[in-house]
Amino acid sequence: MIKKIGVLTSGGDAPGMNAAISGVIRQASVHGVETYVVFDGYKGLVENNFKKVTPEFATSILNKGGTAIGSARLPEFKEEKVRQVAVENLHKEGIEALVVIGGDGSYMGAQKLTEMGINCVGLPGTIDNDIVSSDYTIGFDTALNTVIESIDKIRDTMESHNRAAVIEIMGNGCGDLPLSAAVATGADVFSIPESKLSKEEICAQVKTLHDQEKRSVIVLVSEKMYDFSSEQLAKDIEAASGYVTRATVLGHVQRGGKPSAADRILGVNCGVFAVEQLVSGHGGLFVGLEDNKLVARDINSTLNMPRKDKTKEIARVRELNRFF
Repeated sequence: MIKKIGVLTSGGDAPGMNAAISGVIRQASVHGVETYVVFDGYKGLVENNFKKVTPEFATSILNKGGTAIGSARLPEFKEEKVRQVAVENLHKEGIEALVVIGGDGSYMGAQKLTEMGINCVGLPGTIDNDIVSSDYTIGFDTALNTVIESIDKIRDTMESHNRAAVIEIMGNGCGDLPLSAAVATGADVFSIPESKLSKEEICAQVKTLHDQEKRSVIVLVSEKMYDFSSEQLAKDIEAASGYVTRATVLGHVQRGGKPSAADRILGVNCGVFAVEQLVSGHGGLFVGLEDNKLVARDINSTLNMPRKDKTKEIARVRELNRFF
């Protein structure tokens, strides 16, 4: 039976990470296992930045956004000599296992640590929903609600002034946030990595809507897709369509805020499930949500899973939102 476990958050912060940390701490307490938080991700492992925490701490962070224990990127963790320092620090503290909350990049580090004798379980914490082996990730629901609320507010102004809006949304190469937002808001045009439109196609679609006298137009685009800015795209749409067009980059507002009920519940349940795996002596695992059930898979297999084909879903949404 293990006596001490650690928990860290790595990569970009996401609402619900604190809920997952809380689930880990409270479930470990149920088993009489001490929990240590590691500050600032893998960097904290290397710098020996640990702190023993209690269930009271777990309760105090449950409803907070971001990550209460910090996160930092450490590319050097790919090097074995750097990981060896982390392992030695864990051994000195008597920490036998680790819960890692983050994205795909974080899991590679967790797998390497497992191979070096520290059992690790990864939890899917990212707003992008870009972890193929989980239907939903911790933070996605909150971020989606933030995006939807923002689009609704922008639509109000566009409708009032008979204008078009370009709204840039995060996703890190995954179009789930803008695609889901398009369904929920009836966005008129969207361009995502899985179905990228050219600038000319976007302008032509907006021009058609203008010719049909649509009062307002919402254009959603994923970040980092084009070699021109959203502001430039708005100018080009305005020149081609006749709509006065404005651009809004939602940016980091999508990552912040109190976690939704769905993200709190998912986070806590993932944390509890992870502790059960570690207490049973299992490591090198990733916890994901499949058909509304938590499952544990080998990390290596999850990293190599192919992305799901969204062609039919995208076509359905385009048809659903089509005005012309």
